[in-house]
Amino acid sequence: MTTDIWAWVHDTHQQLAEAGHHRLAEAIYALPGHANEGRDDQLDAVYPEAVAAARALGLPWVEVYLRHWRMQNLLNKRHQGEQALPEAVDLLEFAHREETVGCPQSVCVVQDFAICHARVDGPGYVPQRLEVLGETLARIEPGRACFDCLSREYSDALEDDGRPADALSHLDTAAARIQAAGERLSLHFHHSRAGTLHLLGRHQEVLDLLDTAERAERARGHEPDESDVRWGALLRARALASLGRTEEALALLPERAEAERHADLRQVWTSTVELLVAAGAQENDAELGTVLAGWVGYLDGTGSHRPCVDLLLAAGRLAVARGARTVALTLAATGERKLAQLVRTEGVAEEVAALRAAAEALPVPELPVPADELMAHLAEAEVPYETGADLLSVALDRYQGVQAGASELAGVLAVVLDGLGHARAAADVLWQRLDADPGNEQLTGTLGQVLIEAGDAEGLRRLADRLAATSPAEAHWIRARWAAAEARWAEVLEQCEAILALDGSRINTRRLAASAATALGDHATAQRLYQELLEHALPAEDVEEGERHRTVQEPDLWHLITAATANRDWAVVRSTGARIGIEFDEPEGPVDEEWQLVTVRATRTNGATADLPALRTGPATARVLPVLGDDLTLNHGDVVVFAPALLEPYPAEDAPEEEREGWRPVFEVLTLLDPAGFTTYWIDGGRPTEEQWTTLREELRRAGYAVWAYSGEQYRITDPADEGGTLPGLYAALGVPPTASAAEADALLHRLTGDWPHPLAWLDLAEAAGADTARHEGIVERYGL
Repeated sequence: MTTDIWAWVHDTHQQLAEAGHHRLAEAIYALPGHANEGRDDQLDAVYPEAVAAARALGLPWVEVYLRHWRMQNLLNKRHQGEQALPEAVDLLEFAHREETVGCPQSVCVVQDFAICHARVDGPGYVPQRLEVLGETLARIEPGRACFDCLSREYSDALEDDGRPADALSHLDTAAARIQAAGERLSLHFHHSRAGTLHLLGRHQEVLDLLDTAERAERARGHEPDESDVRWGALLRARALASLGRTEEALALLPERAEAERHADLRQVWTSTVELLVAAGAQENDAELGTVLAGWVGYLDGTGSHRPCVDLLLAAGRLAVARGARTVALTLAATGERKLAQLVRTEGVAEEVAALRAAAEALPVPELPVPADELMAHLAEAEVPYETGADLLSVALDRYQGVQAGASELAGVLAVVLDGLGHARAAADVLWQRLDADPGNEQLTGTLGQVLIEAGDAEGLRRLADRLAATSPAEAHWIRARWAAAEARWAEVLEQCEAILALDGSRINTRRLAASAATALGDHATAQRLYQELLEHALPAEDVEEGERHRTVQEPDLWHLITAATANRDWAVVRSTGARIGIEFDEPEGPVDEEWQLVTVRATRTNGATADLPALRTGPATARVLPVLGDDLTLNHGDVVVFAPALLEPYPAEDAPEEEREGWRPVFEVLTLLDPAGFTTYWIDGGRPTEEQWTTLREELRRAGYAVWAYSGEQYRITDPADEGGTLPGLYAALGVPPTASAAEADALLHRLTGDWPHPLAWLDLAEAAGADTARHEGIVERYGL
């Protein structure tokens, strides 16, 4: 198999674009970038439509390609394991059917299969990984990029089998074959070899290898990208820490926030930090423990069972080292539960048992006060969370049988464990106590919140079913909050309506239901719910501090204004605005004023977001200013309704003055209210003088048109009078109003720019106008546009 994957991608993109399938063509180019850069939301927005289009058009090769890149994202950026396993198995089968086996990307699907099994249990699935990888490596040429990838996967499987020396030998043999085929080793290949050398304790060789590999990349004119730089720094930091060169390691170790953003760094980052803590160079505090617990919980939820155990063992050792007994025991319990999900447990089972023994050997703290006074003491003394967890655990053990006190302690302990990142353990505490005190509403409410945070679907179903018979409204509320956490807005609305049918006085229920209706674009329902909320809310003077949620809050009024604006109910917009203190220029009718410049955030057709300058025309409306392309459903002059919440805060007081002066509010676009009907055409060519550009803009504006320049000082075009020379260029979007035809726009541009020394081209407008395009094609060719 010798097909060049990227040549195939280029040809396929061109064929799809020429056939009019522009969105699928765009997805083919966009998906790998979304996958590799971890742009999860954008990938999730693009992928379903793209794969459906590939299937509808009968393009199995394209389907393999799209599904592969999604799997790369799920496995490498989101670290899914068991969650992704059915898709990995199905994709491998699909990619090796008669109609797909020739697809160049079908080989890469083998890598997906191997990575996914490694996520679930690398050591447990070594035989399967080696078999499928070995068979594939035997039938592809060493000169192909995928030979590099699959060789690294084969090495990883050998490492998981406890054979790092064999892994290094395999990599060296593969490297020789790749180079004999006339290809260079990728930087990823060198990073993989560095990992194997680390397992063999050859840490100075790791540093030498990384230096040599990066110099070679730069000598080829390839500057390492951000991901390569991060990984190079992290691998160096680990090697330096292993050599005891802790100051150098700390200088290179990526910040914790980097590991938060990039899940693929977390295992190596944690092992490096553990080395630094052991050397006394890094603080081992509860904050670190909370972060690691969150990462453990994430891997637990995605079904990456083996990485989860590896990470919790490191977190557990660190917890033992700082004396956090309850946290260490919690991690040991998680490890014991995870062992049942592994295929191969020898070695790791002993490590989990050792963690349990070390945690139990930590001293049990003495209560500083009687158990029934403990919670007051914790609050007054501001006891750290980990210490509080230890004390609460002791108190709860002693309070068994005293129902009221035990339930209160259990609730507080659960909150503390949840705050330390152990949501599942917090839920276990609450379940155990709820069995003894089934009617306790405080326990039920706390448990529901903890289960939602933990993403425990089974537990939430169990809790809702348990409540359905005795507290049906609470059962619906649990289901509504769970659905909201997963953005299942139709279900949220359904569950909230069921609650309101049982108890029409609920305020928070209406807030949640109205939010769901807004997310669904059902602004009429949202307005009705917010108006009902105002009717049922209690006067502020009639409620105590803990009941403030039952009064009207200012955000309720803003949301009502937004919904009423979307519904063009201007009377409600004005009356509600008056309650907030908004003064309008006119006493009645539509609100269309000039307030301030803002930014509205819209979603492009490829799932990316776009921040657009706009003029705010009312409490929840703004008029879009730029002329936009077809990757957005908005255009110049369109009036949009936006959500009232600021997406970005005002700069801090100590921020630079220019940052504070240049700040504009950023709002999320909810819906299009009034389309202006502009059509966009592109103009390209030599940049005019400032006077000519100003005149053009003014003349177009007077004629009802709009124009928006996208090029900057860096845009240069070919100078046909000077071989090898360049000229400043102009690339701009022309907005043609619905009152003008393409032919009229074409004639107007000819009149306004005909005497410019360097002409502009507007090929798409000329085609739409039915004009001769030869002139524009000539300009494109002469000026290299």
